Formats: sequence, structure tokens, C-alpha cells
Amino acid sequence: MRTEQMKAFKKPFNEKTNGNDPKFSMGSYTWGTPSPNYLRQLSWSEAYHVSLSDILGSGGLCTLRSTMEQFAAKVSELAQKLAEILVEKLGQNYSTFFKETCLQSTCFIRMNRYPTCPISNQMFGLMPHTDSDFLTILHQDHIGGLQLVKDGKWIAVKPNQQALIINIGDLFHVWSNNVYKSVHHRVAANKLQERFSTAYFLCPSYDTVIQSCVEPSAYRKFSFREYRQQVQNDVKCFGYKVGLARFLL
Repeated sequence: MRTEQMKAFKKPFNEKTNGNDPKFSMGSYTWGTPSPNYLRQLSWSEAYHVSLSDILGSGGLCTLRSTMEQFAAKVSELAQKLAEILVEKLGQNYSTFFKETCLQSTCFIRMNRYPTCPISNQMFGLMPHTDSDFLTILHQDHIGGLQLVKDGKWIAVKPNQQALIINIGDLFHVWSNNVYKSVHHRVAANKLQERFSTAYFLCPSYDTVIQSCVEPSAYRKFSFREYRQQVQNDVKCFGYKVGLARFLL
């Protein structure tokens, strides 16, 4: 997966942006932040954020797409097992919810490249944020750079290529009614070495209604489509994600 990912990012810029190679949907390739209002909001990175509906049934016609499909099949199985365990820990019998709503075709893979940055002390590789999904399964390379908030402080996540990083996303935060907290994280820019990572996002269909599994709920009901649109609007208007604060009761 990493080898194919690195090949994809080495392609000329115009090939990556036109959506024809390797035939991902237009807009799958991104560079930086869509609408930064000032320099500090510009992420020093490029990515392919790909819906699995783009790669399922690729039939080996494209090595990258077929490799992504194999990767997704394995990680999807892991994500469903983790969701079931987390639900059981809450004392809920709701595991079918994730199997019925978080299908392979509704989930995403994001391949990240963080180029070397000559002004690394002024930039982020990826802006501080939480993930807008149920769970994120991440594999980072040996370079490091991922940081998260713990006890009110930013700490570095030590690279371990034999391990996967599991992030709780906003939707699980709401579903658990604040028992599981979405992880505030960022990526530091690096002046000396480029960095690669691959993330799998466990997402429901856009029409899925998200609500807390217990009452009283801290959040109002909303669809995944509504949440995504609100996040995109906030990023466009303000240069950053407002997130769950928009949906508090």
C-alpha cells in the first residue's frame, strides 16, 4: 500500500488534479486547506481522499486501486470489530447499526503526503481538527509528526510501523453521548523529511440519522449529510472546522 501510494504522489501535478489517473472522482486529490484565511491555516500536505465506491470491484485493472481495495477489506473488518467492542462496553446491544449503515461503499481512504516544509515553524502539516466519522484507523510511517491533545497538552504519537492508531471520531462521540471523545489531533510540518500516512474512515451513508444511544442526549439528531455540509461550510467561511458545538442541545 505504501509503495503504491508513493508512486501516485510522484505523478505530475496536472495528472493528480484532473481526476483521470487513477480514475478517482474529481476532487479526490487536494493540496493544503480548501479556504485558508491566513497562512497559519494552510496545511502543508497533499492527499487523495477517496470514496471506496471509486475503487470497489476494480478487478486489478489499476494496481493502486486494487491494492486500496484489498487494504480496505481488511481494515473495514477491523473497524467493525472495534465498533462492536466499544458498543458492548457501553452496555448497548446495537452492533447491527454499524453493519447496516457503515458499508464498504460509504467509507473512505485518505492517503497523505507531507512534503518537506522550508518554514516548518510557521506551518502545520495538517491543521488541528477532529475526524467527522465513527472511527479512524491510521498507519503512519517511521518519520512521525502526528500529535494529539492529552490532559490539555499537545503530545507526539511515537511512530510504530507494526501498530495501527485508532481515533474516535465525532459521530461516535455523539452516539456514545460524550462517553467516547473524538480525538483532537494535528500533524507537525517537517523541514528535513517528507512523511506518508494512510487512514481509513468508518462512515455511514449520508442519510443515516446520528443520535445518542441514551437519554437525555447532549446533542440534537442530525444526518451525516447535514454534518458534512456544515463542516464544509464552516471550513469555507472560517478556514477551520467548528464541529460538534454546532449540534449541542
